[in-house]
Amino acid sequence: MKIEYRKVYSSHLQRDMEFKIYGHGGKPMIVFPSSGGSFYEYEDFGMIDACRPFIDAGKITVFTPESVDSESWLSTWINPHDRAQKHIQYDKYIIDELLPLIKYHCNWQGGIILSGCSMGAFHAINFYFKHPDVFDTVVALSGIYDTRFFIGDYMDHDVYMNSPVDYMKQMEDQWFIDHYRQGNIIICAGQGRWEEDTLKDTRNLEHILNEKGIPSWVDYWGNDVDHDWPWWRIQMPFYLGKLEEHGVI
Repeated sequence: MKIEYRKVYSSHLQRDMEFKIYGHGGKPMIVFPSSGGSFYEYEDFGMIDACRPFIDAGKITVFTPESVDSESWLSTWINPHDRAQKHIQYDKYIIDELLPLIKYHCNWQGGIILSGCSMGAFHAINFYFKHPDVFDTVVALSGIYDTRFFIGDYMDHDVYMNSPVDYMKQMEDQWFIDHYRQGNIIICAGQGRWEEDTLKDTRNLEHILNEKGIPSWVDYWGNDVDHDWPWWRIQMPFYLGKLEEHGVI
């Protein structure tokens, strides 16, 4: 497997941002780390090995950017408005700086996959719903989709626009809805240990998507399926296989 390490300066974040690239061809896939995780976490926890058949076959190239969660949603000592502002800077980094690099690296002009586990799933869903002209597929595993989980009941415009269960509930813009209906939305939650909050948000989001007539595959795994890497290592190749069956990758 071809593996590359990159460190590129971000003008939006005013620092160097690190990421890794796995693969040599196929559809690009951005994977966000879990809470407090690093850009090499996906590899360290065996997720790259789990996805290896699809990477080696040239079906996907995986990009694993670092996050700024420790300065945004997870920064309990910073007021919620400023935390949302830091995330907005991160959004601009991903869209304005990382994305053009990915397209150039892969010589790719089509839609891109988003994925992540736990907090990575929050980012994957949030970026997908906010930028459906860029991303056409999302695979979210065991995610939280409500910013109240991170910051409590505080709400302003910038927080609202990054809380999927809030802005999707009010979504009426037909341009966005049409793009969602043409994409591939996979949301998975287990029903085992540490999945209580995930299940609540997943069911809430499923209800919202159904009300909007937005097709999605919301998949609930069994009572033995915990919020943990061993299960995500099983789930991710399963869903990549389904995407391959349907010609998405």
